Formats: sequence, structure tokens, C-alpha cells
Amino acid sequence: MAKYTKRSEDYSKWYNEVIERAGLAEHSDVRGCMVIKPYGYAIWENMKSVLDAKFKETGHSNAYFPLFIPKSYLNKEAQHVEGFAKECAVVTHYRLKNSENGDLIVDPDAKLEEELIVRPTSETIIWNSFKSWIQSYRDLPLKINQWANVVRWEMRTRLFLRTAEFLWQEGHTAHSTKEEAISEAEQMLHVYADFAEDYMGMPVVKGFKTASERFAGADETYCIEAMMQDGKALQAGTSHFLGQNFAKAFDVKYADKEGKLEHVWATSWGVSTRLIGGLIMTHSDDEGLVLPPKLAPIQVAIVPIYKTAEQLEAISEKVAVLKSELLKKGISVKFDNDDNRRPGWKFAEYEAKGVPVRVAIGPRDLENNKAEVARRDTKTKEVVDWDGISTHIEALLSEIQDNLLNKAKEFRTQNTSSVDSYDEFKKVLEEKGGFISAHWDGSSETENKIKEETKATIRCIPLAAKEEAGKCIYTGKPSSKRVLFAKAY
Repeated sequence: MAKYTKRSEDYSKWYNEVIERAGLAEHSDVRGCMVIKPYGYAIWENMKSVLDAKFKETGHSNAYFPLFIPKSYLNKEAQHVEGFAKECAVVTHYRLKNSENGDLIVDPDAKLEEELIVRPTSETIIWNSFKSWIQSYRDLPLKINQWANVVRWEMRTRLFLRTAEFLWQEGHTAHSTKEEAISEAEQMLHVYADFAEDYMGMPVVKGFKTASERFAGADETYCIEAMMQDGKALQAGTSHFLGQNFAKAFDVKYADKEGKLEHVWATSWGVSTRLIGGLIMTHSDDEGLVLPPKLAPIQVAIVPIYKTAEQLEAISEKVAVLKSELLKKGISVKFDNDDNRRPGWKFAEYEAKGVPVRVAIGPRDLENNKAEVARRDTKTKEVVDWDGISTHIEALLSEIQDNLLNKAKEFRTQNTSSVDSYDEFKKVLEEKGGFISAHWDGSSETENKIKEETKATIRCIPLAAKEEAGKCIYTGKPSSKRVLFAKAY
């Protein structure tokens, strides 16, 4: 039997092995890119389905914009181009031709008049469209979402967490007032936070970024920060108040009720397949993936234990009724009657894939009208009566969902520290890690020095941070509230 790495031995290696064992994704031959396998993509589809419904409930419509962005568009917003310049993939030619030895080469005569950027984010190309879509106050607010892939040329990659190409959604909205745009950015932050906690079972801290950590071209960046089991932070989603920066760059104006022309106010916001990485690192254990029931592609796996065809037939008849009852409750089920695999192999496989509930039933169970029910989160088993088993499983799935969130919350609480000196800060960071709440003087210079010396960054200024007079741990200068530091992915 293969020996797998434990979290406590090598967290990074453990993470990669969980992905491999669960069949979520694999590295592509294209450097920095990944192949998302069917089981991993099924998790993303479940996430996408829930989020898409939430976006539509809040008044957003889906659209699609080109993958390629003219380089001149990026140049229109100075902060934006500076922020993404080092990550851009650039298309310069549009044709290949055969060389003298038969190899394909770039045709030098097929040079593009204007180079195209492979989409790192879509603010510029979307705002170019908004210019023709918005004329008056009647066209506002304009709320658009796009499900797409983006390319950011990363040199150091890790499956789901950081790859050169990844999947995401990006919302882009235009408003008549500053207040309405800020309200939109905050609303979407709360949508993300609710999704992370209610569906992923991943508790998050809501806050806003410091000036040096803001999205390129934003006036304010809101974020949700989650704690992984190694104590590092993961930025799980961001929502940006863009002010009028892009509206002015692309001259997007609207006529108000008096006919006066005004620039609109903007937001953008997004989450990506990075959420799958967060899901893995929040709940999984040394046996493999652990999935919250609300996002699990398979919520219940039923494994028959039999020796003869007659036994399998009797079990199958019984299971067919249970499967029908569960499906009516909206619970996804797999009855694994594949006779090429032994029950023990199947148990290990569903454990590695993080299936929340496993049911085993054999001839003796049939006689006693019972079945063995195992839960993935606690790895406990119980023998339950077959009568009412569907109701029992439904309640168990809800219990598992709550347990995963509560367990993650408890872990975060145990690994959040409050410090008042730089020496204490460095000691806690080295010996314990996790989130560290501390005073900061508000300067980017201090923020950068702490980052250079410790590799810890200010993850966010929590929205719930209380006004509290204190002194910066680094400079001793006055501070009005604590911020959250951590090492991060």
C-alpha cells in the first residue's frame, strides 16, 4: 500500500498528493498551466452554480467579452497597466509558416498592427464597451458578470492556488453615485463571505487592503481572508471600488436627470478556482480530501458487499428505493456496484475523494434491515436501521456541513494572536504562525519593512476592527486600530 505524506511532515507535498489521490487536477505540459480533471471540475461547477444564482439574485447579468485586449487599452489606465505589466502574455503575430527544414515558424509578414494582451483581467475591454452602452441615468446601474479564463504569467505555480491560466468570474458594474458603487462593492464582499462560510465551511475575515496591496487601478479593495491548516492566510476573494478611474480613462459618461454629463462610478469583483485550493487546505486530512456536503459532487456513496449475483440483486433492489428517496431530497448518490473493485478499495477511494457519507450494505444487513453508515469528517461509523435511513442521511449531511465550519472556526480562533511589540510579533510568527492582530502606523514604508524582515504581510484591515489607541509594533508611532498580519499563499 502506498505511503502518503502527512500534513505535519511536508504540507506542500501533502497538498499535492491530496489533489492527485482525489483526481482533482494535474500539471499540463504547458508550463505553469493545469488540467482540471472531471472530479475537480465538478466541484468548480457546484461552486459556479451557487455563485451564479447569488449574482443573479443581486441583479447581475452574464455576458462574455474577448480574450484578447488591445495593448492601447491597458495604457489608458496608468496604475492598471503598471500593476499587470509583468504578468501579461502578448500576441504579436497571427500566422505560422513552414521553414526551409519543414518546421513551423512565426511568419514575420504576419505581424499585428497592434499587439494584443491575453486577458489578465477585463476592466479595460469591458469599459470600452460600457462607453457605448451607457448614455443616460436610465442605463444605470449596469451590472455585468463574466465567467471566463484569464492568463497571468506566473513563474512559481501551484495547482489551483497559482497557475498561469485559471478560471474565474469577474463582475463589473457602473453606477451614478459614489455611494451606490461603494455599496455594491461591499455587497459583493458579503456575498463572497456568505458563500465561503455557508457552502465551503471556510470561515473568513472581511476587510479592506492597505494602499500597497490594492488592486491596480482601485480606490479601495475589499477582501475575504481565510486561514489554512498550516496557519498561512489565503486571499479567497476580492471586491474593488474603482472610483471613476476607468470611467475617465475610457470617457464613460451619463446624462443625469437635468441633462448634465457626469462620469460613472465603478466596481469590479472576482473569485477563482483558487477557492478549490482553499477548500482542500481548510478541511482535508492525512487520508485525503474532505469535502463539505453542499459542494461535494458525490454526497453519498453506497457500496454493496456480496459474494453472489443473487445477493447483489437483492441489495440492488433495496438500494434503488433509497437512492430514489435521496435524489428526491436533492442529495447526489453513487451506487458503486462495479464488480472489478473490492469493497476495501472502494472505501479507500471514497475516503480519498472526500465523499461525505458512505453506506455499506451486505447480506447480513439485509436480514437485519440495517446498514453501516460512515461519515468522512470524523471517520466514525454506525449501524442504523434501514427504515428512515434517508432521513438519517439527510440530517447527517447537515451535521457534517456544520461540523466542518465549526472545526475550522475553532482552529482559526486557536491560531489568532494579539501582540503589542515587534519582538513578540516575530516570536509568535516563528513559533505559532496564524493570524496576528497588531497595531500599524499606516505607512507603506513600515508595511514593506515588516514584509522584508519577516515575510508576513498585512492581510487586511478588518471591517470589524474596533477603534483602539495603540502604538505601531515597528515604529512606535500612534495607531487607531489593529490590522491582521500573516504569511500567505
